[in-house]
Amino acid sequence: MDTPVETQARSAVPALVPVLLAGGTGTRLWPLSREQYPKQFLSLLGPLSLFQQTAQRAATIEGASPPLVIGSHDHRFVIDEQLKDIDIQPSAILLEPEGRNTLAAAAIAAHHIAAAHGTEAIAFLMAADHHIADIDVFHAAAQAAVRAANDGYIVTFGITPTRPETGYGYVKGGTLLNEEVCEVDAFVEKPDLSKARAFLASGDYFWNSGMFLFRCKRFLEDLRRLEPETYEHARHAVAQARHDNGFTELDAESFGQCRNESIDYAVMEKTSRIALVPLDAGWEDVGSWGYLDHLPTDDPNNNHTQGDVLLEDATGNLVHADNRLVALIGVRNHIVVETDDAILVAPKDRAQDIKRVVQSLKRARRTEAESHRRVYRPWGFYETIAAGDRFQVKRICVKPGHKLSLQMHYHRAEHWVIVKGTARVTIAAKTFILSEDQSTYIRLGNTHRLENAGRIPLELIEVQTGVYLGEDDIVRFSDAYGRIDAPTDTTAATA
Repeated sequence: MDTPVETQARSAVPALVPVLLAGGTGTRLWPLSREQYPKQFLSLLGPLSLFQQTAQRAATIEGASPPLVIGSHDHRFVIDEQLKDIDIQPSAILLEPEGRNTLAAAAIAAHHIAAAHGTEAIAFLMAADHHIADIDVFHAAAQAAVRAANDGYIVTFGITPTRPETGYGYVKGGTLLNEEVCEVDAFVEKPDLSKARAFLASGDYFWNSGMFLFRCKRFLEDLRRLEPETYEHARHAVAQARHDNGFTELDAESFGQCRNESIDYAVMEKTSRIALVPLDAGWEDVGSWGYLDHLPTDDPNNNHTQGDVLLEDATGNLVHADNRLVALIGVRNHIVVETDDAILVAPKDRAQDIKRVVQSLKRARRTEAESHRRVYRPWGFYETIAAGDRFQVKRICVKPGHKLSLQMHYHRAEHWVIVKGTARVTIAAKTFILSEDQSTYIRLGNTHRLENAGRIPLELIEVQTGVYLGEDDIVRFSDAYGRIDAPTDTTAATA
């Protein structure tokens, strides 16, 4: 048992709180990444998502507190479920009402941690969509950064470059503080190829990882001096936050007034005491399809493939197949991505233009910019099987112990056919059980609810018929997930 002196000494050690920045939509990885299910939640490198990998790295840092997650309101249930899948309990999940870049996220994190753990607490900001291969090297770098933060520095992590990369910003190292840390001489914009080659040859330049570690007191002092309005707006957004169903909803009005800027431009390039910890741990920013180019390949023609792919006289291609066979003949240096509802074909040197396709889809109000055919919800998922004039067919899967909201529709009727598991169905004032091969009909205007009453996933086919089948035809009466005030999340399948 610890003595009172030992207990007091340990409690006096400032908290180290990893902050997982899980916002963003990942448009350059379309069509795999969509607004409702962006890249950080996809399993692109291994069985776990990038977000789950980041959470595990953070949770295993020596002396670290449970991680703080900052993400989008629309992704709250995905965040919660993916953390539960890897048995990580976060200290909190803060929900941004809108995207405001990394300055606002850093300000929110510093204010929240200072309020929860004291101003001497250390925040470690890291993006949730990065890949790091060598965890031990990462952990050693984190401890070196903590020591530098204890000496009054804001610390950034510079990735040891392995190629003349033009898609990243750079950080130039300065005077050595010790064998682990140096001062930052300059932040450098994305260079052209000749400059990138010179940076690589000099050995003084590092890729800007976007990871930062600092004492909250130190950062908030700089923030108040350099960005006083964002300092105050972020403080109010945290102080006026609403706690609901395990999430912390930041005050929308205050958060929306935070400046839409990166932490690099607003603070890091202007602060007087900033240090750099070199990191050579197999880091990759999984920001575009080009990330596959930097992974090892056994293909003699330098192709990178995932899924069912057949190549004939094809060289230097990136091919991702989700559902079907993709065959290439005589194709050179192209990106080919197949999903259940979209196919992308682009030359590698046009990869940055993929976001223009997403912008065009948004202008046309095409659903392919926002969601896949399979859409995840806190109770499970649904996917559209077929759709036409006055009808739509969906497959619905409900997890054991979960249920959809009690609701009704103005413009459509629904037929439910159970194909697996046991359903508890409520229609109007009647509640009954349905098993496999049984069905029911919900008339237009009837209140209804679907619940998994068994111990295995419940699967059913829903056939919607009516003059209007849009996602906004719903009235909710009760919901286990607190979504009564979310009218855009609709239909029996999406409720």
